[in-house]
Amino acid sequence: MNASPASPERDPARLLQDRPGGDFLVHRDIYRDPEVFAWEMEHVFEGTWNLVGLASQLPRPYDFITTSIGRAPIIISRAGNGELHCLLNTCRHKGALVCHHEQGSARSFVCQYHGWAYACDGRNVLVNHRDAGAYGPAFDAHEHDHDLVPVARFANYRGLLFASLRADVPELDDYLGDLRPLIDLVIDQSPQGVECVGGRGVFVYEGNWKLQMENGVDPYHFASTHVSYIQSLQRRAEKTSVYSGFSSGELQRGSFAFAHGHNAMWGPAPAGKPTPLSFSLDEIRARVGEDRLRWMQHVRNITLFPNAQIADNAALQLRIWRPLSAERTEMRTFCLAPVGEPPQARRMRIRQYEEFFNPGGLATPDDIANYEDCQRGFGARTIDWQQGHARGATLMQAGANDAARELGIEPLSCVVGPFNLGDETVMHATYRTWLDLIQRGRQRAGSGA
Repeated sequence: MNASPASPERDPARLLQDRPGGDFLVHRDIYRDPEVFAWEMEHVFEGTWNLVGLASQLPRPYDFITTSIGRAPIIISRAGNGELHCLLNTCRHKGALVCHHEQGSARSFVCQYHGWAYACDGRNVLVNHRDAGAYGPAFDAHEHDHDLVPVARFANYRGLLFASLRADVPELDDYLGDLRPLIDLVIDQSPQGVECVGGRGVFVYEGNWKLQMENGVDPYHFASTHVSYIQSLQRRAEKTSVYSGFSSGELQRGSFAFAHGHNAMWGPAPAGKPTPLSFSLDEIRARVGEDRLRWMQHVRNITLFPNAQIADNAALQLRIWRPLSAERTEMRTFCLAPVGEPPQARRMRIRQYEEFFNPGGLATPDDIANYEDCQRGFGARTIDWQQGHARGATLMQAGANDAARELGIEPLSCVVGPFNLGDETVMHATYRTWLDLIQRGRQRAGSGA
């Protein structure tokens, strides 16, 4: 098992061992090789849709946020007429950033290098000292090339904002596919949808971005990783957090794998989960029906491939990651909440978010320590193949199971098993998508398309 595959430069497919009915193994170079990371930036993050924010982060005209798609910095702004724009954050003159703030309100963006200015919709409104510039006719002939460049595709799914640097991506509804009903379970918890609670967490960990992606749908690690959190709950007289008072008993957990790399993990509905209890259960039932109300009360973590996850368990968290290198990742985390929930429910949500999800909470530091331990372990270069995607193999079934049919979805595969199963096969379809994007992107680049 220790023989290295052919050079990744020659054959990315050799980074996966994918045998139907047999092994599914990933090569450790996917977490540590700088060339693999370069492929990911160009063909995965810059080759498909990315979740870039929520419309609720820009509630008023002239509000903006900044983020990135792969290596490309972007601005999302709301113009005076309310229209949202997604622009590359780079001056057309010499390339400097035109906005250095993470969030704010501005009618225009001004490059601090030479003073070129742009309206919040991207139009160039000032070439500084243009009259004295002695520009030739060619400069005036390319008038619209002076504007900020919009991303190739920008779309809104129920307040979730997605963008792509490539124009030839599928329509967003097709890209999200059967993940949409699981997103809807989050958004429909209030008649007015969800919003970002004020504030956010930003931190960097010394590890590959895929460690976070895998961990977000990995319940297998919970009992061994978060011992201190579990013990703290056991010591409380009143157990009001989501994982308090759990006894696995006959409880089951499950997972769904979807096209385009998306996936989901779900589990039983514990006491203390605030989200569906923030409003009248009768009101929610009347809007969404009994089955979907029951699914709202489940724990659910979903991956919006390639750059985000929504975790609906201890509270309601959005994670967006930005890979910085093969061994370094920036995380931005946000507390989401149903719009209009009662103040008492909001307070409980925020306290549970701080306790479990915050970078200084009881769970996130444990996860970060694991990611960094893994990355250090990948330094053992004589070991090539990971053994970490095998749990659940004998329970995996193609297509929909009863749980999927309740939601009206048709996943690529499903697993339902005992509470302590911790299915790992949910990542198989994700890594197939990952490989497909890299292979197709390299073929396209080789053909000059």
